[in-house]
Amino acid sequence: MTQSFYEQLLAETAEAAQSFRAIPVIRRTVAQGADRGLYLKFLASAYHHVRHTCPLLERAHGRCTEADHAYKTGLLAYLDEEQGHEAWILEDIAALGGDAAAVAAALPPLPVRLMVAYGYYAIDHISPYALLGMVHVLEGMSVALAHAAAGAIRASLRLDEKTPGFSYLTSHGALDVEHVDLFAALLERIDTPERRRVVIQAARDFYRLYGDIFRALDDEGDAKNAA
Repeated sequence: MTQSFYEQLLAETAEAAQSFRAIPVIRRTVAQGADRGLYLKFLASAYHHVRHTCPLLERAHGRCTEADHAYKTGLLAYLDEEQGHEAWILEDIAALGGDAAAVAAALPPLPVRLMVAYGYYAIDHISPYALLGMVHVLEGMSVALAHAAAGAIRASLRLDEKTPGFSYLTSHGALDVEHVDLFAALLERIDTPERRRVVIQAARDFYRLYGDIFRALDDEGDAKNAA
C-alpha cells in the first residue's frame, strides 16, 4: 500500500515529536497536573501565539497563486474555524483569577515571539506551504495532550469539570480531532516533492520552537525556586 503524505510526515517527524513529548514540564503536567501559576503562564503564552493564527493563515493565503487553488481553499476553511480562539484564552485566564487585560497588553515571552516571527518569515521567504508544518505541530499536539493535561490540571487544583477556566484547552483538543482529518486530506493534494520537503522541515522547526515555549515555562519555575 502506498504511504500517504500524512503518514510520511508523521514518520519523518517522529523523532522531533518524541523529543517534544519528553519535555519535562509536559511530562509532569500530563501525569501530575500543574499549579494555578504555571497554568496561567501557559495560557498567557498560548494567547500570544494563538492571536496570530488567523493573520498567519491570511498571510499564507495571500502568498499563494492561482496554481495553489486547493491549498487556498483549505486555508480559508481553517481560517473560518480558528476565528476568536484567543478570546477563549482570555476568558479562561479571568475565570481562574488572572489578569486578562494585563496578559493581552504584555510583551509576549521571547520563545513565543521567536516562533511567531519564524511563522511569518517561513511564509514570506520559504513558502506559504511552510505554514502546514506549524499547523501539524500545534494542532497535532493539542489532540495528543489537551484532554489529558486538562484533566490532570483540574485534579491537581481540585476543580470539577464544571469549573470555568478550561474552555480553550478542552475545546481546542476536541475541535482539532476534526482539524487533523481536514489537514490529512489537504496534505494529499500536495503532490510535489519540493512542497512536501518544505512541510516536513517546517514541522521539525516548529517542534523545536513550540517546545522552547514550554521549556521557558519550566525555566521560570526553576528560577523562582532557586531564588
